[in-house]
Amino acid sequence: MALVDKIKNKQATCAVIGLGYVGLPLAVEFAKAGFRVVGIDLDERKIKAINAGKSYIGDVQTPEVAALVKAGLLRATTDYAVLAQADTINICVPTPLRKTKDPDISYIVDASEQIAKYLRKEQLIILESTTYPGTTEEVMLPLFSEKGRRVGKDFYLAFSPERVDPSNPLFHTRNIPKVVGGVTPRCTQAAAALYGRVMDTVVPVSSARVAETVKLLENTFRSVNIGLVNEIALMCDKMNINVWEVIDAAATKPFGFMPFYPGPGLGGHCIPIDPLYLSWKARAFGFEARFIELAAHVNGRMPEHVVAKVADALNTHKRSINGAKVFVLGAAYKKDVADARESPALEIIEMFRQKGAKVAYHDPFIPDIRFADGLMRSTAMTAKNLAACDCAVIVTNHSSFDGSLIVKHAPLIVDTRNALKNYTAAAYRKKIISL
Repeated sequence: MALVDKIKNKQATCAVIGLGYVGLPLAVEFAKAGFRVVGIDLDERKIKAINAGKSYIGDVQTPEVAALVKAGLLRATTDYAVLAQADTINICVPTPLRKTKDPDISYIVDASEQIAKYLRKEQLIILESTTYPGTTEEVMLPLFSEKGRRVGKDFYLAFSPERVDPSNPLFHTRNIPKVVGGVTPRCTQAAAALYGRVMDTVVPVSSARVAETVKLLENTFRSVNIGLVNEIALMCDKMNINVWEVIDAAATKPFGFMPFYPGPGLGGHCIPIDPLYLSWKARAFGFEARFIELAAHVNGRMPEHVVAKVADALNTHKRSINGAKVFVLGAAYKKDVADARESPALEIIEMFRQKGAKVAYHDPFIPDIRFADGLMRSTAMTAKNLAACDCAVIVTNHSSFDGSLIVKHAPLIVDTRNALKNYTAAAYRKKIISL
């Protein structure tokens, strides 16, 4: 194939649609491999940042972006017309849920419609956005097949699930094995050739549907196991058993056990959403995914459990949650990331406010949070602010949090992450309430 030869010689121009946590690292890796890359996004701030040689993603360093922009290997635009000059196009757009918990693939459709306008012979389109099995063939393929264009001959179409793990120091875009499945064998060959020039390991599968399902299985596995351990945590709470000690002891078994840990709820752009894409698609085939739905139910209860724990803790100190000063520590969905998407902290804060609590939060990565009634800004985690609250609630255990400062000055602490496990002195344990 002429396209494969172009890719192998690094003469191909690569376009990446969507320059967020998935798209920007991917665009940078393509550029570092020697391809000329153009990124497309509707957010003018991202475009200006990239063209100025600046990164807004924690896992991508600004000097790296600056060097690639200066070398002419990376640029960004809001203009989809550049797709006419691209040889490969990767789609890395959001795939959220609607309020009804149904998949929202409108961003995929919008991107595909733009691609269809400029589609020419010998172009490769790869969807990386997580979606339900069949999206690539049922939604995208018909758009590209108009005007008699033939997949696998006139153009190539594949799916390759993103596997980004923000803030992970060991695994990044290049060294995470890349699964790829094409609509036809030639599509798989073209996509594998592209990733093979950039990634350390490429894992071809038999179809786009298989590749789509791989991503959903990965995150459903995590969701179900987190749901299980969250249910164990709720059960242990009723039985007055320390669930963290139980997990640590069980984890000493060298076979047949993998530790998962409870928490205040699920967050991020994958685990709370992806399993529901799979269960939604399964219903179309008359199959009820009971484990998936149950895990989502259990995980969804955790923010309410946290608020109840705080209310009970305040009650033991003869304080009502109504009017109490609650200091939420951590708003990001995950440790050491600047991302609050689907974070349980948002729901927890809202619940506290609905119950009449006076809420402040601190997060070094999330400077402000927009709620329906306005903007809430991060409050400094100082000895004074900790001492002034009635209860501090650790929702996200950022590495920068000073445990000694928290336990010394906060009068009452609800620790949902076992962040203060090393503070075992009786004076501390009396005011630290575990999940």
